Amino acid sequence: MPRAATGYGPLLRTPGAAAFFLTAATGRIGIAMTGLGLVWLLHDRTGSYATAGLAAGGFALAEALVGPQLARLVDRFGQTRVLPCYLLAHGTAVVGLLVSTTPAAAIVAATCAGAAVPQLGALSGARWAHLLRAERGDELPTAFSLESLANATAFLVGPVLVTALGAAGDAVLASAIAAALILGGGAALAAQRRTAPPPARPSADGAVRERSSLLRPAFLLLACLNLAIGLYFGTMGVAVTAFAVGHGIPAAATPIIAAASLSGLLAGWLYGLRRHPTPAPRQLVVAATYLTATAVLLPLAPSAVWLGAAVVLTEAAIPPTLVLLTVLTERAVRPGALTQAFTWNNSASAAGSALAASLAGRAADAWGPSGAFVQAPVAGVVLVLLAVVLARVLVRGR
Repeated sequence: MPRAATGYGPLLRTPGAAAFFLTAATGRIGIAMTGLGLVWLLHDRTGSYATAGLAAGGFALAEALVGPQLARLVDRFGQTRVLPCYLLAHGTAVVGLLVSTTPAAAIVAATCAGAAVPQLGALSGARWAHLLRAERGDELPTAFSLESLANATAFLVGPVLVTALGAAGDAVLASAIAAALILGGGAALAAQRRTAPPPARPSADGAVRERSSLLRPAFLLLACLNLAIGLYFGTMGVAVTAFAVGHGIPAAATPIIAAASLSGLLAGWLYGLRRHPTPAPRQLVVAATYLTATAVLLPLAPSAVWLGAAVVLTEAAIPPTLVLLTVLTERAVRPGALTQAFTWNNSASAAGSALAASLAGRAADAWGPSGAFVQAPVAGVVLVLLAVVLARVLVRGR
């Protein structure tokens, strides 16, 4: 077999690849807008951050708990059959949210919208695996790097757009745009049958084998690794804000977070440009070690400039880590359970982020921003230990 070309161009020239990637990426901008959009919308209507927080929390919790169950249906019956049902339910819930007249109704509608939000990143990743696994498997890391870039871009653009519209008094428009992007991107993806993975075999034995691959030690460790990276995410959002406010420069939080996002985008883009001969488990240990070492600088930051530099250095490890976790997940589970596996990873990361945000807030109140930042290297140590154990498990499995 000839050596695969490097870079993103050959991937996007694969028949059908650019179409499904771009439609899923567009929908992900809508998903990135939704959580913050709920805060703006509900606070604008009720004047209560408590109500807005409950709605956003209900959305996130329902997405994390129900998403993997719906992903199981996608693996079982196929993307093109299940995704339209997702979209119909999500769209109905959003309409209910926009026309709701009481806080309770809005919270229920937001929770239902979260339960039915399509996992477009998992669906797009499953399509890459289906297209490349057989003959171009060595290009999967590049494909997943592209997915990481799309996700990072969505969470850079989406919140900025929501904030701009919300601050201008157009919170309803922001939520409507988010829903339109999700529904439009999802519908376009559902219409692309050629690149969709085939449904899993309907036999009872086949279903048991698919589900059992999610209980393998390797995948359980990967889910824990995603939870650990979520601990880092949840810590940073709270700790950076606490640092800026505590030093009397609240406006500094925005450029620090923006610099971190741009660092991650650059690192992810560079990582995907070339093939890496080092085995993926070993790369993961190296990336986790680098993340931990640079995160030690965060609690020591005496100024915003120091913190900005430390965050830029630390964030460079995030995209390669996420890509490697995705690559190893694709190898750890059977194809008929891949969408579920990707969705469980997302849920684990979300759970870790929520837990860390809560703990970081308490630490910031008790010990200041440095106390909150201590969680970042702690999360890194957990990541390193799990990565080492995973590498050993994979070696033994071979």
